[in-house]
Amino acid sequence: MTINKSVILTLKEKQTLFKLWNSEYPDKIIYSELSEFENYLNELSDQEHYFLLNDKNEILGWAFTFMRNEENWFAIIVSSKIHRKGFGTILLDELKKNNAVLNGWAVDHQNEIKKNKEKYISPIVFYVKNGFFVNQKIRIENNKISAVKIIWKKNRDKYNSDII
Repeated sequence: MTINKSVILTLKEKQTLFKLWNSEYPDKIIYSELSEFENYLNELSDQEHYFLLNDKNEILGWAFTFMRNEENWFAIIVSSKIHRKGFGTILLDELKKNNAVLNGWAVDHQNEIKKNKEKYISPIVFYVKNGFFVNQKIRIENNKISAVKIIWKKNRDKYNSDII
């Protein structure tokens, strides 16, 4: 596996990422049309994309960073075909090399279902294992998703005590 970095997505990459998003994320946050997915991406500024590629140059994982409300945010998706093999950590480590802070949302319960009707497994344990803090005081709750804010900083000492 190799990691390639890009700031611009080709149409083929968008199509592949659209399929990856829709197959791995909870059913409530999938996109029905590629144009909806493109609109989501177009609203994000300062994007950097990291692709986890197999030896056939197929994208099996994707992580990206972007700016939102003057904070550096990220998202990551790894194909369930390669879960629990360390590839998510490899992608996160690549993000950590290039960022001092990473903010994200993570589902922290086991109530979500994927498009294929399989249970969506909360990634909270994965993020904590990879040095993220879970801020239970900051949540997103709407008709699409229930998630908690997760934060990683290079210098952990700068966290205040209300982040656990």
